Amino acid sequence: MVISLLASSGCAWLDTKQRRVIYRPTPGIPADFPGLRSGDERYFVDMSQALAHDGEADNASGPAHRVEMWWLPHADKNAPTLLYFHGTFRTLFENLRKIDALREAGFAVLAVDYRGWGLSTPITPSEQTILQDAQTAWAELQRREPRASQRVLYGHSMGSGVAVDVASRLHAQTDYGALILESAFTDFADVAWEAGYLARFLLIFNSERFDSLQKIARVDAPVLMLHGNLDTTIPMHLGEKLFAAAHPPKQWITIEGGAHSDLDQVGHAQYQATLRRFMHDYLRER
Repeated sequence: MVISLLASSGCAWLDTKQRRVIYRPTPGIPADFPGLRSGDERYFVDMSQALAHDGEADNASGPAHRVEMWWLPHADKNAPTLLYFHGTFRTLFENLRKIDALREAGFAVLAVDYRGWGLSTPITPSEQTILQDAQTAWAELQRREPRASQRVLYGHSMGSGVAVDVASRLHAQTDYGALILESAFTDFADVAWEAGYLARFLLIFNSERFDSLQKIARVDAPVLMLHGNLDTTIPMHLGEKLFAAAHPPKQWITIEGGAHSDLDQVGHAQYQATLRRFMHDYLRER
């Protein structure tokens, strides 16, 4: 019994360490954060009801779990609203440039910091907790944007896996209008395989997957995917493989010279023109 307990404790310790390595959650707020624009909102959403609904009574009844949300309206009141899912490591504070680029393209933006990041509840995240937070953010999107056809799901890097998961549970037009993925991947197993032997070895001992390749077949909305040809974090061929599995209508854009997180800068004109064209073709109310 003692051996069994030690083994299970060791597995739990290893699992926690692996999840911290995989997701690199970053708590806190940068000292140089300039703040948001006048009219923008930062607020917290309580997770207790969502956790209770998922059967996590201990979390629901313990210290309050919460996620920070940002609501960044657009000057055009008819602009579609984009739900922003960020990747590993960088918080919303550190993604402000990319968020501003999406607003420049014509979107109102609703963004979420998962638990473990920023000022949301400090936990060691998992695929399960991140997807719980995403569902809370989706409920907020429905509240903020009553026009189903004008709701857009967006994900960068790991956030692409979050966005695909949410989209795979919904229906085009009746729930949302489109899906935009930037620097996307097929699943964590493929990313680990590209990262080298250590990552492949660690993959054996954890169940974190974000299997977008399996889920994207259930996505029935227009899809836009953007990828940099110099991305060494998620090689472009993984994004291309995911794109091949998506249903039309779909559009692929390669940003020449783009790496993993700089597409809005390196290919600024192309990035903006692509988003605006996609919006015009699929999101403008008719």
